This record gives sequence, C-alpha cells and structure tokens, in this order.
Amino acid sequence: LRHQSMTSPEPTGSHASATPLSRRIAAWALKLLAVAGALVLAIGLGVGLLLAVAYPQLPDISGLTDYRPRQPLRVWSADGELIAEFGEERRKYLPIQQIPAVMQQAVLAIEDSRFYQHHGVDYWGVLRAGLANLGESRSQGASTITMQVARNFYLSTEKTLIRKIYEVLLALKIESALSKQKLLEVYLNHIFLGHRAYGFAAAAEVYFGKPLEAISTAEAAMLAGLPKAPSAYNPIANPRRAHVRQ
Repeated sequence: LRHQSMTSPEPTGSHASATPLSRRIAAWALKLLAVAGALVLAIGLGVGLLLAVAYPQLPDISGLTDYRPRQPLRVWSADGELIAEFGEERRKYLPIQQIPAVMQQAVLAIEDSRFYQHHGVDYWGVLRAGLANLGESRSQGASTITMQVARNFYLSTEKTLIRKIYEVLLALKIESALSKQKLLEVYLNHIFLGHRAYGFAAAAEVYFGKPLEAISTAEAAMLAGLPKAPSAYNPIANPRRAHVRQ
C-alpha cells in the first residue's frame, strides 16, 4: 500500500497530449496578440504622423463659416412678380428654419442617416460599406454629408487615397467649426441638382414649379434622390429612373 501511494500514475490518453496542446494554443494566442498590438501601434503612429503633417496644410474654411453663395440677378415687376432671372446658377438661399422638415428628413434618410450621431466621419458606415463591397460586385460609398461638403467646396473629384484622407481630415475640421444645423443648411443650399439648379429651393422651382415649402412628401423624396447623379435621376431628363429612385 505504501509503495502504491508513493508512486503517482503516469498520464495516459488525452491527458498526456492535452497539456502540450494547450501550451501551444496559448503560445499562438500570445503571438497573435503581440502582432495585433504591434499593428495597432503602427496604425496609431501613422495616423499621428499624418495628422501632424497634413492637418496644418488643410484649406481655410472661412468660406463655410461665413457662407455667401452667388445669387442670380432677378428682375421684379412693381407688384412683386418675378419677370426674369439671369445667371449661370439657379439658386435661392433659404435658412435652415425655412427648409421643410420633410425635405431635411428625406435627404438625411438617403444621404446620411447618422448625421446627428457622428462627428464628420461615420465609422460604422465605413465598416458597413467595406463589408458590403466584399460581398457584392458593385461598390458602396460611406461619405457623410460633411465629407460631401468638404469635397464640393475644397477638393477634386479624383478617386485617390490621398484625396480621401484629406476629405476625412477636412470633414473633422469642418465639424469642429460649424454646428450641425449650419452644416446641413449649407449642404441643402449648395449642392448641384441638375438643370443649373443649386440647392433644393431652386430644384423645387425647376422640377415642380413651386416653392420648396409647398412640396409634398413624394416630391421631397424625388428631390432627395438627385445628389447621387443629377443628370441620371432628374424627372425631366429621366422620369422613369427618377421614379424608381424616389
């Protein structure tokens, strides 16, 4: 009995291989964590370097903070009727308080549904678009309204990584200087919507012959579909495609 109690049984079967296997798994896990940590550190250093070099070179955005768009020359009759309008751009600037809620909601629904949640860049939208692009033949974008404003005012339309980086940085700078309401006001009044119409107030008059405050929900939905491709989705040139997108 004393001899049996002093000798421990040798590990057999799965117990013998479990310990080395678990050690190997732990070693691989530590290696993966080390690689992931190094990758995160490298990305952080790269972003920091990028901010240090690129951010001071971003353009001045005083044109946005004190936005004064070009207005066409309008000729009125003595009794207040518009006789003629001259200029390359059809535009009627409206403060955000005068833009119908249905028009604002329609634009946000299709262009940037998380506009009031993000700070210029919708990181969830970027992740969603990336996953969608992996599984579909057609690509999806993740540009926010802020990024569109940055691109339309200050950047080119070329699709390069450098331009996209500047677009992101500029969007962050714009969000730090403008309120959400002011930013949305600028977007809704500045965006090109086809047939020389800039802004949704001008587009309502061009496509429906009425002021923006008089449009219906259906008309707001059709106008909201224009920013993606004004020539392809406007109801004058392509009524069928405009209706499908509406």
